[in-house]
Amino acid sequence: MLPTTTLQSFPAKPRVFIISDISNEPDDAESLVRYLLYSNQFQTEGLVACTSTWLRNKTCPQDMIKIIDAYAGAVDNLQKHTHPDFPYPSADYLRSIVKSGPPVYGFAVVGDDIPLSEGGDLLLERITAPDDQPLWVLCWGGVNVLAQVLLKIRNQYPADQAGALRAKLRVYTISDQDDTAAWIRTQFPDVFYISSVHGWNQYGMAAWTGISGDKYYHFDQGGPDFSKMTKEWIKDNIQIGPLGSAYPDYMFIPEGDTPTFLYLIQNGLGVPEDPSAGSWGGRYQLTDVSTAGQQARHFSDAKDVVVGQDGRTYHSNHATIWRWRDAFQNDFAARIRWSTAGSFGEGNHHPVVNVNGSAGPAPIRVEAEAGSVLRFDARETYDPDGRDGGLKFRWWHYRDPSATQWTVHFEVDEMQIRLLDGGGRQVEVQLPGPEKCCAELISRKPVPRGQVLHLILEVTDDGTPSLTSYKRIMIQTTNKDLRGGGGGGADNIADAMKEQA
Repeated sequence: MLPTTTLQSFPAKPRVFIISDISNEPDDAESLVRYLLYSNQFQTEGLVACTSTWLRNKTCPQDMIKIIDAYAGAVDNLQKHTHPDFPYPSADYLRSIVKSGPPVYGFAVVGDDIPLSEGGDLLLERITAPDDQPLWVLCWGGVNVLAQVLLKIRNQYPADQAGALRAKLRVYTISDQDDTAAWIRTQFPDVFYISSVHGWNQYGMAAWTGISGDKYYHFDQGGPDFSKMTKEWIKDNIQIGPLGSAYPDYMFIPEGDTPTFLYLIQNGLGVPEDPSAGSWGGRYQLTDVSTAGQQARHFSDAKDVVVGQDGRTYHSNHATIWRWRDAFQNDFAARIRWSTAGSFGEGNHHPVVNVNGSAGPAPIRVEAEAGSVLRFDARETYDPDGRDGGLKFRWWHYRDPSATQWTVHFEVDEMQIRLLDGGGRQVEVQLPGPEKCCAELISRKPVPRGQVLHLILEVTDDGTPSLTSYKRIMIQTTNKDLRGGGGGGADNIADAMKEQA
C-alpha cells in the first residue's frame, strides 16, 4: 500500500473560479502561489485576470502564466504528498483556463449590448454547465466580469431559469474594488455573496485584513502574533524551491486575497454553506435578515472573542482570521516543503481525525436534549507519518457561532468538557441546561429547539512544521418538554430594564 493512501481524502472537490487583478500589487501573486499548493482539494474552473480601482486600464493574465510555469517545476513533488484520489492538476490544464476580463474599469463594460470578455464567456460556460455542485467565484479585485455575466443571465433566460443559475453561485469578494459590486448586491439579493462592507477603500475595517494587516493597519495591537508574517520568516520558509521562488515580497500586506480560499480548505474546521460557522477564511453573518434568509443571501463581517498572545481579550472581526494564523502559516510552510521534497518521507503530513467513526472533513451533526451528557471518541485518529504518540488533542467550545449579537458571554453558556483519558482522545461534554440554551433571549420563554453549539477538536502533530487538523461537532440543542425558561425575562427589552431597576 502506498503511504499516500493513508492521507486525508475528501467527499468532493469544490468548484472554484478565481477573478484577480493580479499585478496591481504583489499580493494577488502571493495568493495564487498559495492557492496552487491547495489545488488538489479543488476543481479549478477558471483563472481570470481583471481590473480594479487600482488597475483600471489593463489586465495581466501573463503573470498568472508565469506563476503556473513555476508550479510546473513543483507539481511532480507535490503529487508525492497527496491522496492518489485527489491529485494536483497539471500545469497545462491550469494554463488552459487562464483568461482575461475586459481591460477597462467597472461599469464601462456592463450593458445590454456589450459582449462578454473571454473571461466572462468562461464564467458563463461554467455557471451553465450541467453540474449541480455550487460554483465558488473568488473575487480578488473588481467584479465587473461577474456583473457582465449576471446581467446576461437575467436578459437571456426566463426568470425561473435565471434564478436557478444564480442559485449555483457562491461568491466571496475581497471588499468592493470597482463600481459594480454594490450594484450586484442590490440587483441580485438571492446570490450567496460574502463581502466585508465598509466605507470605500477603508480596508483596515475588513475582516480579511486579519490575515496579515495588524502591523499595517494597527488593529488589535498585541493580540495577533506577526512573527510568521515577517519578510524574514517568509524568505526562510516560503520563498524557496521552484514555486516558492515565484512568491514576491509584499508591498502593503501579504496575501489579502487568500481568505477567499482559506474559507474552503477541507481541514475539518469550516462549513462553507454556513459562513457564520467560522473558518480560516473568517466568520460572516447575514447582512439582511428581513426575509429570514429566504431571499437575501449576502453575508458581512461578524466578530469573535479571542485571547491574544498578550493575554488580553479581543472582540474583533479581524480576529475571526488571525486567531488561526499560526496553524495556516505552518500549513503553508509544510506545503512549500512538499514542493521541494522528492519523497513522502521528506515531508510532514496532516493528522487524520476520526471522531465516533467519522473521519472526513464534514462536521458531525447531532441533536441532544439541553443538559444532557455526550461522549466523543477520537481514538481512531492517526498520524500518517506514524508518530501517533506525538499527537496533541485540544477540545474547546467555539461559542461565537451560536450568538446572535456582540455579547457572546451573555448569550452562550459554556459547555463543560471532561477528558476521559490523559491524552484527550475521549471526552464527555455536559450541555448547558434548557434555561441557558433553549430559551428566547429577552422573554426567556422556553423553546423546543434552541442554540446550535459548536464543539471543536484540534489535533496537532509534532512534525516540522507542526500541522493541525480539526473536527467540528454541531450540536442542535432540544427541549422537548419545554423545561426551564423564566428567570427574569420580559416581552421586550424596555420591560426587562424596568424590572432590573
